[in-house]
Amino acid sequence: MGLATTNMKIGTTIKGFRLQKGLSQGDIEKRTGLLRCYLSRVENGHTVPSLDTLSKIAGALDLPLAQFFAEDSLSRELNTHSLTDDELRFLTQIRRYSTNLNDSDRKLLLAMVKKFAATAVR
Repeated sequence: MGLATTNMKIGTTIKGFRLQKGLSQGDIEKRTGLLRCYLSRVENGHTVPSLDTLSKIAGALDLPLAQFFAEDSLSRELNTHSLTDDELRFLTQIRRYSTNLNDSDRKLLLAMVKKFAATAVR
C-alpha cells in the first residue's frame, strides 16, 4: 500500500468514525484543540497526522488508537485477526497508563507486551 493510499485510509477511517458517532469537525476541534481546517485536510488525505495527533483524535472519538490500524496492512503483516472488545479495552488502558511512564519503563512495558504476544495462543 502506497503512502498516499495509507493517508487516504486513515483520513477516511477518521471521518467514518466521526460521522458514525454523529460528530462534526467542529466537535472534534473543541475536544482536541486541533483546527477544523487541519482536520479537514487529514480527513481528505492531504495531511498525515502524527501519532500524537492521531491519539488526540482517537480520544475525541472515544476510541482506542489501535482502532485506526485494526484492518491495516500492518496487522495483516503481524498475522493478527481483528481485536476483540476485551483486547481493545486492554490496549486503551495500556495506552493511558503508558503516557505516565518514563522512557525506560515504556521500553520495558513494550518488551513485556512483545513477549506476551509471542507466547499468546489464539
